[in-house]
Amino acid sequence: MKLDYNLKLEQTQKLIITPELKLAITLLQYSSLELQDHIQEELLNNPALEVLETKEKPEENEPEAETAADKPEDEEFPWEEYFRDMDLETALPSPGKTWDRSEYQSTIENCAGVSGTMLEDLLGQLRMLPLTRRQYSMAAYLAGNLDHNGYLQGELEEFRVVLGASMRELEEGLHIVQKLEPAGIGCRNLQECLMLQLRKLDQPPGPAVEIVNHYLPAAADCRFRYIASRLGCEEAAVEEAVEFIRTLKPKPGSVFGEGEETRYIIPDVIVENVDGNYVIMGNDSSIPQLTISPFYQQMLKNAPADEQLASFVKGKIEKAFWLIRSIEQRRLTLFKVSQQIVDIQKPFLDYGIKKLKPLTLKDVALNVGVHESTVSRATANKYIQTPRGLFPLKFFFSSGLSGAGGTDYSSHSIKIYIRELIETEVKAKPLSDQRLAELLQERGINISRRTVAKYREETSIPASYKRRNF
Repeated sequence: MKLDYNLKLEQTQKLIITPELKLAITLLQYSSLELQDHIQEELLNNPALEVLETKEKPEENEPEAETAADKPEDEEFPWEEYFRDMDLETALPSPGKTWDRSEYQSTIENCAGVSGTMLEDLLGQLRMLPLTRRQYSMAAYLAGNLDHNGYLQGELEEFRVVLGASMRELEEGLHIVQKLEPAGIGCRNLQECLMLQLRKLDQPPGPAVEIVNHYLPAAADCRFRYIASRLGCEEAAVEEAVEFIRTLKPKPGSVFGEGEETRYIIPDVIVENVDGNYVIMGNDSSIPQLTISPFYQQMLKNAPADEQLASFVKGKIEKAFWLIRSIEQRRLTLFKVSQQIVDIQKPFLDYGIKKLKPLTLKDVALNVGVHESTVSRATANKYIQTPRGLFPLKFFFSSGLSGAGGTDYSSHSIKIYIRELIETEVKAKPLSDQRLAELLQERGINISRRTVAKYREETSIPASYKRRNF
């Protein structure tokens, strides 16, 4: 076979994503906070991008505020009203009493406390113990490997290799950590967590220790008769011990919280009920208005002689222009998608979650005239504030089942029906999944037993034989 080289010209079609389209797709899936961070980063990196500052001008008929120079000289400050508003009984000493500065100085009792993280609290406890430098190092290292629930992440064998310490030193350090407060900290599994808490009690219920050591799964399934037969005690004693075990903390580190500042959710869309109609408003108050710097626009018009400088200025202006355009495109897409969701889920806004309709991305995409992936990006990591509360936009997309009369029920509403039926059941004779399916079918919801079991498990409701002793 002869091999040779030749030139061939052919025409093909390829889908190429441009940088501008990639930017628009990226911004579309950003939440308000993420978009703010991206804008701040662009403001630092792009000198051609500026924040448009809008100054509120007073209306023509509205008089301007008086300045200090416009006030008449004879108008004095209302000192009497000022002192009348003050609490003079606490601010000044009573007549005949000398001024004692120490009584009015700021003390530590008057300062607001700041809650520290779990690691800071544990290290503070370790510093109060009579430990050697080596013991403190081992215990501090293990305390730093606890998750936010207080469980040790990793194996001692791994730590031994990393630190070059002996297994005896690590076990001694772990024993020191497990003696700290709160009880159960430094555990490696649920069983050890509960045992650490029981060991710190003077007189735990008789069979509690044995139940935690050997019959914890059976206790979770409420198999009291089985445990009593194994331990040779009364069933009432086992039930009492299990109830006491349930009062223990399976996550001892949760008392510290996450150790971070409170994070607030900023809704991207706000829905208001105006005369029976739901009005959609974009929450753009936290997003600054951007514009292109007039200085760089004028510089580009003057056509600088330096080609490299002209190319730099042109690139920065184009990048700023596409950012502004992409933000506006994001706002319009989010508005259209939210409008369709509100129109479809109007019964939910009127009557509550039982009227929530099943909805898919395809339904909204067809009405808006975009692709399903665009709807998915537009609703990702975003929240909508409604008269019914604050919800993620993804909340309104759910599967559903058909009912009598052509009525569709979403999975969220069916879960509410299941929970209501279970809450009203007789505890001695809980409803089985088959019976729940029959009751729902009587209400006009075509559902099978397996679907009931699936929804029940998703709502963390135990099976009927586990609910019998609750």
